[in-house]
Amino acid sequence: MVDRKDEEILARFGAAYGRLRGEIARVIVGQDKVVEELLTALFTGGHCLLVGVPGLAKTLLVSTVARCLNLGFSRIQFTPDLMPSDITGTEVLEEDPVTHRRVFRFIEGPVFSNVVLADEINRTPPKTQSALLQAMQEYQVTAGGNTYRLEKPFFVLATQNPIELEGTYPLPEAQLDRFMFNIKVDYPTEAEEFKIIDTTTSRELETPAQVLTGAEIIEIQSLVRSVPVSENVLAYAVRLIRASRDGNLPQIGQYVSWGAGPRAGQYLILAAKARAIMSGRTTPGIDDVRAAAPPVLRHRLVTNFHAEADGVTTDDLVSRLLDAVAS
Repeated sequence: MVDRKDEEILARFGAAYGRLRGEIARVIVGQDKVVEELLTALFTGGHCLLVGVPGLAKTLLVSTVARCLNLGFSRIQFTPDLMPSDITGTEVLEEDPVTHRRVFRFIEGPVFSNVVLADEINRTPPKTQSALLQAMQEYQVTAGGNTYRLEKPFFVLATQNPIELEGTYPLPEAQLDRFMFNIKVDYPTEAEEFKIIDTTTSRELETPAQVLTGAEIIEIQSLVRSVPVSENVLAYAVRLIRASRDGNLPQIGQYVSWGAGPRAGQYLILAAKARAIMSGRTTPGIDDVRAAAPPVLRHRLVTNFHAEADGVTTDDLVSRLLDAVAS
């Protein structure tokens, strides 16, 4: 239940969320849906995969959000020669100048930050991609037999280019499932593109102000989980997930090798709760679940050769799911 203290947090969050959107808009033109989905994931503690062609400000968006949230930020440029230790950190042998004893000391890698931008994550082999798995799921890193905790809040925001496939390595399904959202970053509208070109060629980019601290974000994440949800909303999310792997729906089943699992249902409900408080409501509805379905499901439906032959995408299948499952 949302008690009086949570109501106070909710009121403060409403004001901070408005300021946050305003500060992001000072740097990022348009992309309202992308920004909303990214912040939804951040307020639930989820990780995001941003997919879009080069030049759509994916990296700028992530760095801008990190500045607005007053969080530690690190950027990792994924390349074919990147090693797992380049991400997690490495042990170095040092000699004590007094005792002359040699000891190993762990040097933290860039994953030890609050917001980690994994730029072009599909440009590095799976061995290095998987270096993020433990951090994303368990918020810790194991190296040299020792386990090191990561400071919360912790988010991995990865970018991926969908059109250039030469020299890339598709993310393993297990790692894709760790991302709460797969956010589709599309081209701006004509008016937005006009404003982007005008503002970026006439003056320097503005620096956004800091709106929320890490402690406040953790408070919001706790509030999201305490938001009550009705049984009919839960039941709808379950029906949606189960329908994605139900062979009795021919418009879906003939194109899907593997459907979404329980983690997708968890993320649907968390996203619905976050959308509710972002809108000033204390409980989510079915429309919140439906709005969260595309970014939650588009990377969790594994299509088969029939889908490729008929030109059916995962976004098409999500749309069919929403049409087929009654609310």
